[in-house]
Amino acid sequence: MEAAAEIKDHYRSDFERLRDGLPGGRIPWMKRRREAALARFAAQGFPTVRDEAWKYTDTGVIARRTFTTASPPARAALARGDLAAFTIPGLDCHRLVFVDGRIAPELCDLDALPAGAAVGGLAAALEGDAAGVEKLLGRLADDDGNGFAALNTAFMTDGVCLRLADGVALERPVHVLHLSTADTDGTAVHPRNLVALGRGSRAVLIETYAGLREAAGLTNVQSEVLLGEGAELEHYKLQQESAKTFHIADTGVHVPAGARYRAHGIDAGGRLVRNGVRVRIDGAGAECELNGLYVLAGRQHVDNHTVIDHLKPDGVSREFFKGVLEGHARSVFSGKVIVHPDAQHTDARQTNHNLLLSENAEADTRPQLEIYADDVKCAHGATVGQLDPDALYYLQSRAIDEDAARSLLIYAFANDVIGRLSLEPVRSYLERTLTERLLHGRRVEDLI
Repeated sequence: MEAAAEIKDHYRSDFERLRDGLPGGRIPWMKRRREAALARFAAQGFPTVRDEAWKYTDTGVIARRTFTTASPPARAALARGDLAAFTIPGLDCHRLVFVDGRIAPELCDLDALPAGAAVGGLAAALEGDAAGVEKLLGRLADDDGNGFAALNTAFMTDGVCLRLADGVALERPVHVLHLSTADTDGTAVHPRNLVALGRGSRAVLIETYAGLREAAGLTNVQSEVLLGEGAELEHYKLQQESAKTFHIADTGVHVPAGARYRAHGIDAGGRLVRNGVRVRIDGAGAECELNGLYVLAGRQHVDNHTVIDHLKPDGVSREFFKGVLEGHARSVFSGKVIVHPDAQHTDARQTNHNLLLSENAEADTRPQLEIYADDVKCAHGATVGQLDPDALYYLQSRAIDEDAARSLLIYAFANDVIGRLSLEPVRSYLERTLTERLLHGRRVEDLI
């Protein structure tokens, strides 16, 4: 108990240190929200395995440490050349870059935005349009049920703020780079992302989280996605942080009538990763698709926790997650679909497949359905297994050596998710990344 109190005192002291320099520090409603969130964190602390939603993910390794929120970085030391490893070849895009939780304007490219599109940092949006941000910020936050989310609201520094007026279409994707430069352990960043698309508007958002150095830091992200009727958002998240980083992300999504939300989450880095996604299907004909891939080794731990609420009729949801695990890696998939009484004609499907490459790897999978309507189509399925010996034998019988055969089968299993990505440059970029990781730099053509 004393240790827990000391940890909470640390975050209170850190908040006092940063209070005046946090975005919106002079805005009364923002100050009140930060204080209230910090009080909620002090009351509830970090989640533990006694919380049902965190049953398979022990956050004690985070709770026992003290993380200090990064101060504004010396951005002059970071040049455009430092971004090369994280840019996506062939991608014509608008670009936002955040370094240690703060925007780096000199590294951003936001030219030729159409009328009715506001794309930039949340801190700048707070300064320039506090009233507009107030109407949106916090509507989907999970501050009451999640200590990490409450901590984010208290310490949020910056993040993408993407707002489109009715009928506006962004023809070029927005690529957001969140980069960490810390070279010592114990640094925390708290990005806050806000996306609001008007009626009938359309956009593609790509987020990349990466570290320039190896350090045991905390990335604590909270995102809110509010779509207007008939709006469409395709949302990519590429998590490529160091193997020592703790990455906690919480995303709330509202999908009204006729709107469509497609999300693709790729986890290749991080020591302990938690992706929480909560989606409200809140109108007739609304659609949601969640795809995920995690490729883990060593003692990496990735937890994908999804909740999809079908509130209105004729909604469609799809979840397709796959994982490749070796070493002592562990994955968790907990997906819940709730079909409420008014959500007749709901069509919902969940799938989670896991490939274990070692005796010590472990995958926990819990697809769940709660159905309170009587005219629906809902299904779920999950598998945990090893490479198919018959498929391995078949490839070897075609004069492919055992190592190459194993690599090909693993690559094909993982690439099934990559093939669902509609943006060709991102798909090609991830295919090359998978080739490097799973085929050890060799090409598929060289193995067959």
